[in-house]
Amino acid sequence: MSSGSGAPAPDALPDSVGRSLALRLAPPHWRPFVQLARIDRPIGWWLLLLPCWWSSALASSALHAPLQLAHLLLFWIGAVAMRGAGSTYNDLVDREIDAGVERTRGRPLPSGRVSVRAAKIFLVAQCAVGALVLFCFNSFAIACGLASLLIVAVYPFMKRITSWPQAVLGLAFAWGGLMGWAAVADSLAPPALLIYLAAILWTMGYDTIYALQDARDDALVGINSTARLFVDRVHMGVGLLYVGDVMAAGLEVWLAGAGPAAWLAVTAFAGHLAWQVSVIRPTDTARSLMLFRSNRDAGLILFAGLAIDALANGGAFFGT
Repeated sequence: MSSGSGAPAPDALPDSVGRSLALRLAPPHWRPFVQLARIDRPIGWWLLLLPCWWSSALASSALHAPLQLAHLLLFWIGAVAMRGAGSTYNDLVDREIDAGVERTRGRPLPSGRVSVRAAKIFLVAQCAVGALVLFCFNSFAIACGLASLLIVAVYPFMKRITSWPQAVLGLAFAWGGLMGWAAVADSLAPPALLIYLAAILWTMGYDTIYALQDARDDALVGINSTARLFVDRVHMGVGLLYVGDVMAAGLEVWLAGAGPAAWLAVTAFAGHLAWQVSVIRPTDTARSLMLFRSNRDAGLILFAGLAIDALANGGAFFGT
């Protein structure tokens, strides 16, 4: 990775964003914690955040309510904090495995740049920020958010016992599909469940692409993934997951009674996913990382259409 001057970014890891502002501005003793929380890799919190935004916008549209700007901001803060907390927890659990994988052996814990004790304290601090955000919502949304913790807790262990850890990651990362609706409506409804399903399948698809980077090393250390499971049929596997994702997205939009902007967004979202599948190269790790990161744009395309539809149905003023 390079900085703006062409020199290597300080302490950059293989999947860090080139010229990461967070790494360049952080004091040297903070940089390992920036990496532990994945702040230098913002795609993680984007992918956690987007189902929250989808759900919030679709709920506003369906209920003819204003688009909830305050909710969108709170979800952003919460996504950054909880992505960091989840990554820190995952690295604590996987620190010995990470030491045996080329892409991850330089991470703060396996490399010894952060102690286990310091990582645990950092984890608690990030969870405290997430809790403060959660308790800004209604009681139903708070209960909904707390219910996700069990899935988050078991996810790091799934890669040891199943070839479908991406499904468990989907259950956790897609939870925002329920949270956005719960925060607006103080309840859940079928469209929210379909957003959740769409986000689960989306997560499984893009994380399979991501896991292609580690397929060889994962086989050596005994780690399972859908990338290893699909082997030479990864195009078909990811394609089927994305087809299910688009079908669920279309059905949620139909049930919510959304308008043309939402349907146009679903179509564009489908086109982006189709492009991803068409250009996958299982042995090209750089391409796999690029395609994985491109899902931020895919998710923003869908959100933009849902948000425009919400503004059309609920008025141009943001709720608080």
